[in-house]
Amino acid sequence: MTPYLIGLAQGVVNAASREKPADALLREQLKSQGRLHPQDAADVTHAVFSYYRWLGWLDSKKTLDEKILQAARFALQFHEAPQRFPDAELVSRSVPQWIHEQMEVSGAWARALQSEPRLWLRARHGNGQRVAQILGHCNVFGSGKLSDTLEYTGHDDLFLTPEFHAGEFELQDLNSQAVGFVCAPNPGETWWDACAGEGGKLLHLSALMGNKGLIWASDRAEWRLRKLKRRTARAGVYNYRSVMWDGGPRLPTKTKFDGVLVDAPCAGVGTWQRNPHARWTTTPQDVAELGELQVRLLSHAASSLKPGGKLIYAVCTLTRGETVNVADALTKNLPELEPLAIADPLQRDSVAESSQLVLQPQDHGGNGMFIAAWRKAAA
Repeated sequence: MTPYLIGLAQGVVNAASREKPADALLREQLKSQGRLHPQDAADVTHAVFSYYRWLGWLDSKKTLDEKILQAARFALQFHEAPQRFPDAELVSRSVPQWIHEQMEVSGAWARALQSEPRLWLRARHGNGQRVAQILGHCNVFGSGKLSDTLEYTGHDDLFLTPEFHAGEFELQDLNSQAVGFVCAPNPGETWWDACAGEGGKLLHLSALMGNKGLIWASDRAEWRLRKLKRRTARAGVYNYRSVMWDGGPRLPTKTKFDGVLVDAPCAGVGTWQRNPHARWTTTPQDVAELGELQVRLLSHAASSLKPGGKLIYAVCTLTRGETVNVADALTKNLPELEPLAIADPLQRDSVAESSQLVLQPQDHGGNGMFIAAWRKAAA
């Protein structure tokens, strides 16, 4: 890297904090550079993320620019010879110590965190092969319903492609796609995406429903719903209504639903491969507070279910305080909800044996994800 590019990376690292995440600062920094060559932008991005990914290995006596270069060397060494890094060392140095109290930190998980994240696409229904051929550098993940799930291994900016602007595909993590498959909404049903955000999972629900039926989308942030509106227009999704909801007991509609998806705010531990800065800013207090919030959101949303309706809980985190503890608390607090066994939609011939599903980044290369399901007892 040139001194100029190292200086850009230094600027992001110096300014990054809990309130100003490195990924957001990086986007601002690169945008402010105007006509920065795409490869230069990629190099700066790689330098910043490698710095946080390998922070536990860096020599504290070195200057920041030396640390950035040292992190880049660790990243290259791991890519070329990952066996040179023992599991025990990866487990102890890749993550903060408090996380060991919240989950099992295995060598496989730590090794996945130090790997470069993979880029996943979801093509418009039935168009996976065609989109893969047009874009190139695409691997189709599976067959049947998974034939529209693609891994992109190229280096083009996909947001600039005509196919993206035509709504031919969405950028959506593999395990986020699994959430939609677990929901399994039918055409003509009425669903509520209670924490819809910018609409990634809503778009998938609509595709699975053939754009038929109705989806209510709510969020507490109006700016997210504005982005959702732009995304749905591009994707040609019209079977939805959006509304503000603060997560409280006063629901945004009196409608009763066939299914409710609560993709709740979480600590994001499952995204630490893709967002390594968050490893060093997330705290145990975050986990505790978010766990309480998640139980409240689920309890309020569950009251909108029809008899026989499904409640799906999804979080891109792996801490016990936000996963099994939340699911067990809801089952205990709401006896009218019966745990619903779900299969792993990414595994061929998977059998539905449990109402809770954990998807690890080392499994297929997606974000860590926890999914739980219940069905409301019939009247």
